[in-house]
Amino acid sequence: MLSTSSDVVNDVDDNAVARSDVHRPGLPRGVARGVFAGGVALSALLMFWGAWERRWIADDGLIVLRTVRNLLAGYGPVFNAGERVEANTSTAWTYIVYGTGWLTGIRLEYVVLGLALVLSTTAVVLAMLGAARLYRWRLRAATGTVLLLPAGALVYIAVPPARDFATSGLETCLVICWLALVWLLMVRWATPDPAGERALPGTVGILGTAFVAGLGPLVRPELAIVAGLTLAVLFLADGLTWRVRVAMVAVAGAVPVVYQIWRMGYYGLPYPNTAVSKDAGGAKWSQGFEYLGNLALPYLLWLPLLFLVAVAAVVLLSTGSGRGVRARFPARGTDMRTLVSTGRKALRTPTAVVVLILVCGVLLMLYSLRVGGDFMHGRVLLPPLFCLLLPIAVIPLQVPDRSGLGNNRPTRIAAAVAVLWAGTVLWAFFASNTTGMPEGAVVGRSGIVDERAFYSLNTGHLHPIRAEDYLDYPRMRAMVSTIANTPNGGLLLPTPAYDAWDVVPPPEPIPPGGAGHTVFFLNLGMTSMNVGLDVRVVDQMGLAYPLAAHTERLEDGRIGHDKILYPDWVVAESGMVDRYPWLPPYLDEEWVANAKLALTCPETRELLDSSGAELTWPLFKRNLRNAFEYAGYRIDRVPEYEIQRCDLPIPPPGG
Repeated sequence: MLSTSSDVVNDVDDNAVARSDVHRPGLPRGVARGVFAGGVALSALLMFWGAWERRWIADDGLIVLRTVRNLLAGYGPVFNAGERVEANTSTAWTYIVYGTGWLTGIRLEYVVLGLALVLSTTAVVLAMLGAARLYRWRLRAATGTVLLLPAGALVYIAVPPARDFATSGLETCLVICWLALVWLLMVRWATPDPAGERALPGTVGILGTAFVAGLGPLVRPELAIVAGLTLAVLFLADGLTWRVRVAMVAVAGAVPVVYQIWRMGYYGLPYPNTAVSKDAGGAKWSQGFEYLGNLALPYLLWLPLLFLVAVAAVVLLSTGSGRGVRARFPARGTDMRTLVSTGRKALRTPTAVVVLILVCGVLLMLYSLRVGGDFMHGRVLLPPLFCLLLPIAVIPLQVPDRSGLGNNRPTRIAAAVAVLWAGTVLWAFFASNTTGMPEGAVVGRSGIVDERAFYSLNTGHLHPIRAEDYLDYPRMRAMVSTIANTPNGGLLLPTPAYDAWDVVPPPEPIPPGGAGHTVFFLNLGMTSMNVGLDVRVVDQMGLAYPLAAHTERLEDGRIGHDKILYPDWVVAESGMVDRYPWLPPYLDEEWVANAKLALTCPETRELLDSSGAELTWPLFKRNLRNAFEYAGYRIDRVPEYEIQRCDLPIPPPGG
């Protein structure tokens, strides 16, 4: 099977694996192992140290911890108790943090920091192991000594945002670790042990790979692209019985399908609420390309990619053969059955795995560009970049044996690879010390910001990690004081002053213990983590607030912040006093009254009940049935226009 299933096998004869153990004059055998082990250790150390030096937890990272706090308190996977809203994009990250926090009892900020450091470092190691396996197999019959040098791994580490988001409390560390694990498993699936000690993975290995790949949508929704293509390659490849294929589908789909059914019934949506809030299906190509330039241009990122692509081309050309090319393309006139059979055999090859991972990287990048990128410098392009670098995480430098030394082809190839690798290392040194956004702490015209620099500057902490570090962010201490000074409860609205909040009081009679507080503010993480779980926290963008999430997107809004709900809606929805002098002067009594009326729209009421009403079996079934319809439902942010859209009776002026 091996001689027909791998295009690499066409480059050497059937005894190549056996001959791979034959000694060839060159550097001592231990040197190659030592160089690779040292490269892995150095890369892992650089990733760990670089992430530690830039350690922090973003405001969005603290959003995750609010949900984890509710889980630990027994309120379920929600942001506000009693409101079933999935405010975190990565389901897997939420539950990994929850499980680790529950097992260790350690403060959640430190749980996140520890997990992020471990996962980011592990991702680099797995990426290098996969690439090393690939090159060892391809060059198993090479003479001389093959040194595997860290390359793509260094490129990724050198990009400053990669070290910023190695921590940050967000799921980037988990995403790249999952990508690296899928890469390693797929390379192992397609290549036998180069030493000839083990054959291709069997049924257990295939099912294990399918299970890991199937988790992609739970790691992050758009990773369904990678999961789907990977599973398709596994399913269609030659050599599997239909029983194994059925088992593979069952294993891959068990967790994500069960969770998807539960998500739709519990939350009333087919994907996280963040996708609704940010209209993840919309297109903002021009903003996306601006975002790409914001990452690639400051670091001259095209330069190392060009170097390493050249190295890959040299390796491929120097190890290819005409016989291998003919073997890959059947003769003209071959019948369809033979073509299909040849195609299925070709799927279980190293080349197919490399093509798979590169296609996945390109598709992930195109998706990120289509939605307009992000407002955080580089963040959403890091997984596509990491994916594209996986096949060149290490590169092979073939040192000729004594017979190959001199001014000949092997020596010239080795010299070219060495020069290109040295150029990559030199680029990495300068790029790692480059500030991609010199004024990144200021939100400019593009809407993109260096998020870590922004929060370090505005909190006064070089490494803002704990929730209380964010008390030094504008308005936060004033918020805590305002809540403490209003025992009756009320709605807190931010004011232009950093040391004051307006409070819209609840109607009388005030229940014993107060009516509770609602805070309306954009920065959900720092706000929610510095108050108790009894304080409701909602935002005008809708990450944790369905009413805002389902408003229409502002076409010219800042990327990632292009939904803004007027506070009049919150007064109406929360049931606070709707008359002057209790209303702040910038709110309008008529707008609040119109918002109250608009909230009686039957379709809107049904939408809000899908996540806010008590969850019963009939409601679960209704949510499951209507989840996609709810996801596409939109309201107008102007109450009067919403009344018209819903065909409700328009109240008289002043009424």
